Amino acid sequence: MMFQKKFKNKKVLITGHTGFKGSWLSAWLIKLGANVIGVSKDIPTNPSLFESLELEKKIVHYQFDLNDLNQIKTVLKKEKPDFIFHLAAQALVSVSYQNPLETITSNALGTANLLECLRNYNNNVVVVMITSDKSYNNVEWPWGYKETDRLGGKDIYSGSKAAAEVIIRSYFESFLIKKKNIRIGIARAGNVIGGGDWAKDRIIPDCLRSWSDGKIVKIRSPKATRPWQHVLEPLSGYLLLAKELKKNIKINGEAFNFGPSQDINKPVLSLIKDLYKFWPSKKDKFYEISDEIPFDEAQLLKLNCDKALFFLKWKPTLNYEDTIKLVGNWYSCYYNEISTIKKTEDQIAFFEEKINF
Repeated sequence: MMFQKKFKNKKVLITGHTGFKGSWLSAWLIKLGANVIGVSKDIPTNPSLFESLELEKKIVHYQFDLNDLNQIKTVLKKEKPDFIFHLAAQALVSVSYQNPLETITSNALGTANLLECLRNYNNNVVVVMITSDKSYNNVEWPWGYKETDRLGGKDIYSGSKAAAEVIIRSYFESFLIKKKNIRIGIARAGNVIGGGDWAKDRIIPDCLRSWSDGKIVKIRSPKATRPWQHVLEPLSGYLLLAKELKKNIKINGEAFNFGPSQDINKPVLSLIKDLYKFWPSKKDKFYEISDEIPFDEAQLLKLNCDKALFFLKWKPTLNYEDTIKLVGNWYSCYYNEISTIKKTEDQIAFFEEKINF
């Protein structure tokens, strides 16, 4: 497999390793033979993918807030990672409306703290900073955003991610560009779906929780179109970016979009109907449209991934049918008390076989 040689026996530090994306990335890197080190402030959901996969037994696990600068310095000094994937963040738009300062502190200042530690770091390391497609100032135009388009955001979550991008850029230009031991890249993706996502106010976890309780799921924006992609899609981009950064200084400091192909831009209602086909209980009414919209959400957001194709040879791997099938089958295992550890490993292996870059 194309990533095996690059990550086998390497020390890989993941911030936010207990979250949905972080847990899938940890599982994949373990499969690749990496020595994974994780830093997170807590286990963010219950149920938890991190706990379902029993990852704490398989990695070096640190639990502290990234706003503790001394703790980050201590871990970097002790572990000396070859790669860092920075995913730690407050990841929910709904929570950003409830706790705006916490969101800004986590997403912008947490990022700044890691960069501050790297400013005086002298070991060789490749760093991938994961932000979000919501970093873009979304005016809901029908074509995809390019990496050079304007950053910003009307809501706190988007603003915090755009702020993180500005901080990354300023640290890179002021300090990190001069350090020959550090290579850094920025990855933007969003609306990932996949087994083991239990976050609140996300469409698939909301559906599964409601249906498992015999309830009808309430949906807020049935016509809202999202660039749905399986979680392994952007993770493959992050791994490929890290691999290429190691050997190609020309992409040092560059940002890359990792989004799905255009046929996976589907309305929320279509996604729900397709997912319900995997649910064993077949009721005529399994959703209702709610008039209650507690916070503003974008109706349309697309990414242009030409840059990732040109520089990294990355492109999406899964079609819409594969994506829905992987999600439906994973949750089917969970609710039927079949091993999600094996299902996760099998889905990673399936994805590796399908990779076409």
